[in-house]
Amino acid sequence: MQYKYFYTKRTAAKIRSFYRNVAKKYQHTYSYEDMERNVRDAFFAIYAIERTLPRRRPTISRWAGFYMANTDKWYYAYTIEGDIITVVDACHAQNMHD
Repeated sequence: MQYKYFYTKRTAAKIRSFYRNVAKKYQHTYSYEDMERNVRDAFFAIYAIERTLPRRRPTISRWAGFYMANTDKWYYAYTIEGDIITVVDACHAQNMHD
């Protein structure tokens, strides 16, 4: 099946703010290019949901009612309606807790 992918403003904000905070904390060793590459990789991973990233049950309670998929760095909460996947939230692996 060919899916159409969408993500919410919340998802985009979570990804961008995580790497913006990394850039602030490690300003002498983490470049703007590193940040842009990491943000881009996190967004590209969304397009692997239901293709190479398997569907899982959420491991955190705030994502109850959604599906979850993860890469090594990011976890995504999403819904599927027909051929549309909407990513409603994202969380970096080091922040995955209730």
